[in-house]
Amino acid sequence: MSWLDLHMHSRISGDGEFAPGKMMELCQKAGVRVAAIADHNSIRGLSEAAKAAEKYAVTLIPAVELDCQHNGTNLHVLGYKIDYQAHAKIFDKIEQEIFQQEKIASVKRMQRIREMGIFIDEEKVYQLVGKDRVIQVESMVYVAMQDTRNRHHPLLQPYFPGGMRSDSPFVNFYWDYFSQGKPSYVHVEFIRLAEAVAVIEKAGGVAILAHPGNNIGRKETLLHEIIEAGVKGVEVYSSYHDLLTIDFYKSMTEKYKLLTTAGSDFHGRAKPSIQLGDISVEKREQEIFTRLMEAGRRDV
Repeated sequence: MSWLDLHMHSRISGDGEFAPGKMMELCQKAGVRVAAIADHNSIRGLSEAAKAAEKYAVTLIPAVELDCQHNGTNLHVLGYKIDYQAHAKIFDKIEQEIFQQEKIASVKRMQRIREMGIFIDEEKVYQLVGKDRVIQVESMVYVAMQDTRNRHHPLLQPYFPGGMRSDSPFVNFYWDYFSQGKPSYVHVEFIRLAEAVAVIEKAGGVAILAHPGNNIGRKETLLHEIIEAGVKGVEVYSSYHDLLTIDFYKSMTEKYKLLTTAGSDFHGRAKPSIQLGDISVEKREQEIFTRLMEAGRRDV
């Protein structure tokens, strides 16, 4: 367990379970002393989280996770140390533009799940998430897997307890069927990588490539292009990364003189096997924290 966790999501993300303030309470209980809530394309939970962080003696690093694309590849970029209050207007604009697209995409995704022959009670999904929010695939699958009519559906068997993909069944279903390049993928037009980096930097933040092993694999040529676009670091230690991927990205941070970060990508219900601070950072917490906080004031 680590006292540093720089990637977690509140219910503001849509697929997170807990309110931003509750997240800080959970961090304290888990022994996480330095945390970053990085909700998807949204800063709306940061003020609540900041107040709770003081109450629970947690150091909160203001953050956001922006969906973006580079030459047709979808990426997630984390923005740390952002002045979210002074630059709320641009972040709210990005959130609203993506929200409108995601609302339409949610309907298409639910229909594609039904086309797989999976029963899904739409009303129960909305009871779980709320009618005014984007419905993520993870929430749809969570509800579908509670439905006894789906218990023996062949496509869902790997995700039930004991199955090969049961460690984080709901998000695994998303990556297996609905992520970019998969058969049920629904396109959403995200901002360009260079624009995401510019927004983060204008807000005084530092742009870090999130869980690259999951989005680009171990492709150094593509990573080099991403670095050229202005990304200053890589989330080396991630719940998505195996040891080979960690070693690869450790070598890349050394080669390109990049920042290293670490995050569990905790969501709660959507990723039941992932706990706050449950990530090995090889006792590098202080180094990671210090370099991130110094970034922007000197060369990394």
